[in-house]
Amino acid sequence: MIVNGSMFYEMMFSAANALDNSKDIINNMNVFPVPDGDTGINMTLTMRTMKGLENFDNLSDCAKKAADVALRSARGNSGAILSLFFRGMAKAFKGLDAADAPDMALAFRKGYSEAYKAVMNPTRGTILTVMQCCAEATERMAPDYVGNVEGLLKEALLVSEEALARTPDQLPKLKEANVVDAGGYGFVTILRGMLAAMEQNPVVLLNEETNISAAADFSEFDQSEITFAYCTECIVDKSEACLGEGTAEELHRLICSIGDSVVFVDDESMIKLHVHTDHPGQVMEKALEYGTLAMAKIENMKNQHSALTVEKEAAPKEEPKWVRPEKKYGFVSVCLGDGIADAFRDIGVDRIIHGGQTMNPSTQDIIDAVNMTPAEYVFVLPNNKNIYMVAAQAANLVKDRKVLVLPTKSVPQGISAMISFNPDATPEKNFTDMEASLENVMSMSVTGAVRSTSVEGTQITDGQMLGLVDGSIECVADSAEECLSKLAEKMTNASYVMVFLGEQAANEDPSRIEALLRGSAPNCEIAVMVGGQPLYPYIISVE
Repeated sequence: MIVNGSMFYEMMFSAANALDNSKDIINNMNVFPVPDGDTGINMTLTMRTMKGLENFDNLSDCAKKAADVALRSARGNSGAILSLFFRGMAKAFKGLDAADAPDMALAFRKGYSEAYKAVMNPTRGTILTVMQCCAEATERMAPDYVGNVEGLLKEALLVSEEALARTPDQLPKLKEANVVDAGGYGFVTILRGMLAAMEQNPVVLLNEETNISAAADFSEFDQSEITFAYCTECIVDKSEACLGEGTAEELHRLICSIGDSVVFVDDESMIKLHVHTDHPGQVMEKALEYGTLAMAKIENMKNQHSALTVEKEAAPKEEPKWVRPEKKYGFVSVCLGDGIADAFRDIGVDRIIHGGQTMNPSTQDIIDAVNMTPAEYVFVLPNNKNIYMVAAQAANLVKDRKVLVLPTKSVPQGISAMISFNPDATPEKNFTDMEASLENVMSMSVTGAVRSTSVEGTQITDGQMLGLVDGSIECVADSAEECLSKLAEKMTNASYVMVFLGEQAANEDPSRIEALLRGSAPNCEIAVMVGGQPLYPYIISVE
């Protein structure tokens, strides 16, 4: 059996369901007992979008569309790696109506290569290791399975399962926690789903309630901000003369010049646009120059304000806007908690993306925030190691402004970077200085263990509190305050300490927290404020 476009779609659909059914198992495979159990969620949200594919002509078309939607919806490192794997597969399938076993082997190889080169410091014993073993095995065995992709997939699954089982021996922290790699488990789950579809027994979604629409991630449309009367949308089937990506730039420039809330997709065979404008006729007339209208819709938003309000819950959420650059520098920061967000705004951040541990923003979330930042150069502060790769992907997809992603792994590092910014310096100089400032800050936090385990010889019980220093467990205690007191012992040489009180510590007396820290750092300047972040009673920046 070979794989054509329809079969590939069925394989993706089955794989997405398999991931969805297993996401809780994957979430619980955490090396560290901190609340970052979101690998299953991130991979599932990345994969779900492929289930909505339609109107594909062949394998090449289907694979490209699947890769495109996965890349746009990728969340977290695991989701980013997964989306890049499918991007590599799409490159291998380019121009093919169907794939034989050697084609599939090449797709696995290109998928692994695409994902591997995007990871800054690849580690043995992770999803990349499982992907590599799968790719190497399929390349080696492909000549024996010509005309039998199903047989090759069975072998690929066996090899990948064996590679997954070896991950604890390659990464000691996995062995200590008695788990295999979560991302690798997710990849094996995808292979199982793909094979099940080929065997005419595709995986079904066990809990339909988990099949949440990705539209929930988009920003809600604010009716009070209506400045143009007509919401104008259309889909254009391109004429033969206009086939190819990037052939409708003139149409794009037009709608940007006569409206706002612009969304524009210029695919090889189709244009999809959305704009708020006072001149919908101009949009339609120009669109017709590129082909035929497959769909057109014009709504008077001001006249229908009341109706739209009533239908708001049922209607799709408005897609984000785009603004023209009006200044040289702008900033986007990822964080959780209203107080922390306010702190970033106070030191110059333009756009806040609400996200962080357990709530990783997607590639599209970051692209939207960048597009809403009116600057030529936009610095992005991920403030979490699991968000950096997605931010880097987003930077590559933004074409009309320069995006610089700083490797900030925590809120304290993000704040330190912002304080180091010099509006009179060049972008390159600012990036260098802001990155260097990260070495001058120590990031501390207190959080709760989500399960009992052992980490580096330390026994931890579910529900105990953990004191983290730069992401590593420093101390374990039975209360958040006891943890904070132990962390204070590392602040003796600090000159400035900033403490953000989380949701669980919102009612704490700031002066009492200051007094607790003052015992270890008597000559230090200390600021305590409400951050409002979930999961972490205390986030502390130590300089």
